[in-house]
Amino acid sequence: MSKVLIIGGGAAGMFAAVVAAERGHQVTVFEKNDRLGRKLFITGKGRCNLTNACGTEELFEAVVSNPKFLYSCFYSFSNQDSIAYFERIGLKTKVERGERVFPVSDHSSDVIKVLENEMKRLGVRILLKTTVTGILEKEGRAAGVVLKDGTTVTGDACIVATGGLSYPSTGSTGDGYRFAQAAGHTVVPCMPALVPMEAKETWIPQLQGLSLRNVRAVVRDGNKRLYEDFGEMLFTHYGVSGPLMLTASSFAGRYLLEKELTLEIDLKPALTDEQLDHRVQRDFEENQNRQFKNALNRLFPAKLIPVMVSLSGIDAKKQVNAITREERRRFVDLIHCLPVTLTGLRDYREAIITKGGIKVKEIDPSTMESKRMRGLFFAGEVLDLDAITGGFNLQIAWSTAYAAAAGIEAL
Repeated sequence: MSKVLIIGGGAAGMFAAVVAAERGHQVTVFEKNDRLGRKLFITGKGRCNLTNACGTEELFEAVVSNPKFLYSCFYSFSNQDSIAYFERIGLKTKVERGERVFPVSDHSSDVIKVLENEMKRLGVRILLKTTVTGILEKEGRAAGVVLKDGTTVTGDACIVATGGLSYPSTGSTGDGYRFAQAAGHTVVPCMPALVPMEAKETWIPQLQGLSLRNVRAVVRDGNKRLYEDFGEMLFTHYGVSGPLMLTASSFAGRYLLEKELTLEIDLKPALTDEQLDHRVQRDFEENQNRQFKNALNRLFPAKLIPVMVSLSGIDAKKQVNAITREERRRFVDLIHCLPVTLTGLRDYREAIITKGGIKVKEIDPSTMESKRMRGLFFAGEVLDLDAITGGFNLQIAWSTAYAAAAGIEAL
């Protein structure tokens, strides 16, 4: 039996504590907040999308940074293992659109509750309002932690599960990066990910609150295509958000730090140019004696019509029957490619996760143990691992936490 010290009482920290305690270790969790799982509580708009029920291949495809590093992790503790585990400890789950897995209750608090119950049942010691400021090293090994009040707690192994920098109000302030650097690790520069993006166009604020479903989005750096997918997006007063745009930010973010990018929105991706042209012609024929601005109700949501009219270059008051073939063709092109200039990312306060973190080449992929200091392990968002939306980032937390807790046995 080893004495295991876990820094951070979020998703990865709690899960590592349960797994380590199940394996007979004496476990202590240090959490600087007044309760466990503060970020987990707000995950998935408070519903907690705890994993994704997709196939293994899709699981790897969903990881944006360093998917190969997770090969051993995901096979040792997969998404199906996560679902089975949570069911076993008393959390009823359900699968929704996109294979997203949620608690049946739709309450993230229930995910936290079952983990807390397991920790208590297994005798895990939980120290709330307790800030760790450093890791003790003895003869090249992790030997304990230093607390804010100067006291030290010794142990045989230490798991750092402090999260990233996103949602700093929940306590994610980058402590783990400092611990890693002090132990000789490289930290890949961090940035917000799964975060809304800002846009330049003056018409964007007019669309604030407008949600578009079933659109296709392409993000380009000149002629280079950085991202393309189909789904749902939302306009805000500063730019774009929603699932499609949040995922796009993970692929476009590093470019946006240096330059503007182009977002092309296809409003009618199910129709070819010819089909859309016929559709527009039909609408025009039905409204031939009306003004252009009053003939688009079937094509777009009301909020979008004035913007599309303005961008089309067609006089809003022009009679529909006077619109030329060339004007109509240009309008069809605009529907298939509404251009938006992306100028930057919103900050960590709005980011679901952090991109960047502890360099994974310096971590053993099967145990999450540091290659720089024996007995020091890392789990969750503190590592340079991130994925798209849909429960995949929490699966990274569960799988890396499981690997770290199981890896202690090899000490």
